[in-house]
Amino acid sequence: MSISESTARRYELQDPDVRLMLLVRDDDAAAFEELMLRYQRRVVTVLEHLVGKRDLAEDLAQDVFMRVYRSRKTYVPGSRFSTWLFTIVNNVASNARRSLARRKEVQVTNPAEQSGSQPADPMERIATAASGMMPTRQLDKSEMGSIVRQAVESLNERQRMAVLLSKFEEMSYADIAETMGMSVQAIKSLLSRARANLKEALQPYLQEGTVP
Repeated sequence: MSISESTARRYELQDPDVRLMLLVRDDDAAAFEELMLRYQRRVVTVLEHLVGKRDLAEDLAQDVFMRVYRSRKTYVPGSRFSTWLFTIVNNVASNARRSLARRKEVQVTNPAEQSGSQPADPMERIATAASGMMPTRQLDKSEMGSIVRQAVESLNERQRMAVLLSKFEEMSYADIAETMGMSVQAIKSLLSRARANLKEALQPYLQEGTVP
C-alpha cells in the first residue's frame, strides 16, 4: 500500500518513535538502541502471553527487532510506530505458533515460575475490566496474576492478541485493526467476545474469592 508524503509527515510530527525509526533508517545505531530500550520489555511480555514460554518469547523478540533493523531502509511511516512494530510481533508470533503446532509442542499453560519483570498492573486491569465486581477477599499480586494469566490463556489466539494490544499497549480500535489486518468493527466484536469469555473464566473467583 502506497503511503502519501502528507501521511508520512503527519506521523513523523506526531510520534517521537517514528522520528527515532527514521533515524534508524539513516543507520543511526543510537536511535535503534533507544527504540529497543523503549519496547523490548513490552514486546517480550506480549510474546510470552501469545506463545506461553518466556525463553521462546525472548528469542522471538530478538527476531522482531532484527526484522525492524533489516526493514529500516524501506520504512515509511504510515501509522504510529507501535502499530507497525506490533504488526511484526503478531506475524512473528503466528509463525512461531504454527511451527510449534507442527511439532506438537504447544504449551497450553504458562510456566509456574514467572519473571519478576512482568508487569502486574495491566493484568489486574484485565480482571477489573472483565467484571465490575471486586473479589470478596484480597489476593496477593502473584496469585492475582496467576488467575488472570490462566483466563487470558483460555482465549483463542486472535482474542488474546486483541486483549493484549488493548490492555498492555492501550491501542485504539483502529490501531488494533491495522495491526491485526482486520476491520474496526471486527475488532470491536472480537474484544466484546474476549471480555465475555474473560468474565466467564473469572466469575468463580470474582464471586467467591476462590481460585477456579
